[in-house]
Amino acid sequence: MNAIPQPAAAPAATTLSLTINGEARQFAGPLTVAGLLGTLGLDTRKVAVERNLEIVPKSAYAATALADGDRLEIVHFIGGGAPEGAKPDATATATAQAAGEDSWTVGGRSFRSRLIVGTGKYKDFEETARAIEASGAEMVTVAVRRVNLSDPKAPMLQDHVDPRRYVFLPNTAGCHTAQEAVRTLRLAREAGGWNLVKLEVLGDSKTLYPDMAETLRAAEALVKDGFEVMVYCADDPIAAKRLEEMGCVAIMPLAAPIGSGLGIQNPVMLRIIIENARVPVLVDAGVGTASDAAVAMELGCDGVLMNTAIAESKDPIRMARAMKLAIEAGRLAYLAGRMAKRRYADPSSPLAGLI
Repeated sequence: MNAIPQPAAAPAATTLSLTINGEARQFAGPLTVAGLLGTLGLDTRKVAVERNLEIVPKSAYAATALADGDRLEIVHFIGGGAPEGAKPDATATATAQAAGEDSWTVGGRSFRSRLIVGTGKYKDFEETARAIEASGAEMVTVAVRRVNLSDPKAPMLQDHVDPRRYVFLPNTAGCHTAQEAVRTLRLAREAGGWNLVKLEVLGDSKTLYPDMAETLRAAEALVKDGFEVMVYCADDPIAAKRLEEMGCVAIMPLAAPIGSGLGIQNPVMLRIIIENARVPVLVDAGVGTASDAAVAMELGCDGVLMNTAIAESKDPIRMARAMKLAIEAGRLAYLAGRMAKRRYADPSSPLAGLI
């Protein structure tokens, strides 16, 4: 007599020991990436996952089985901006140009505001949103950070700053090696589809001065990987030109150390960088007050990026407004062309017909 076929036994349950965002945790297995995210209460559309230093594509979440000992990083989908492959609105750009508007372009996207603001250091997200509104900025920088596993439903930046209204610029704040920076921005692209990014690789934690060797290494890797790189760098004309020739879409020399508020410390080198550049040049870091922003624009910068100068002022909303006006005034002064400096006085009123 033939034996009756028996149904295949279900896989035996196992216990998986996983390290997630540096935290050791245990789960009942078998388990896929999609299953893990569901267990953690995370929306698969709003996170990016790295497994053993390899990014897991969203399309592979359901098919990627986890193994005992796996190490995972799960970061927030924290913003918007133009998705990968998106093209700028040609009609809007043409209309702005026809109207004679003083716009600038980076990575194929045109902007009217020449002020880029950061989103850190504010007392809460509500204040962040109000300051950005007052600044008139169209682009804001955002950091890529680990999901808070203890509270995955906690409010996020995009709940207060609309990604449909502002271009979000992921940055590598806090990275000290090219490897860390490249890894961070690849996760950002997987999370939100970003190609336009801001690269910064810091040399040390005291000065936050850029490590130019690591910056050049990271920029080369990112450009080859299809990123449009806006890069924080030293006020060094040779390094700036090398970054441009490498394919970076904007050069962002510091005015002074990050968060110092010391203002423009080396206008001569900034001017040389501007004169030699064929891509936008934006002052990044060191602005303390509105006059610093105006000076940067009078030098011929295409824009200014700031965070601390607004967020740590006594009245961030009012300071954001001041920075908006300073950027506009400095740009107008640059376009108008300042008067020549003279060694001696020159009367404004004509002397002919003097009584």
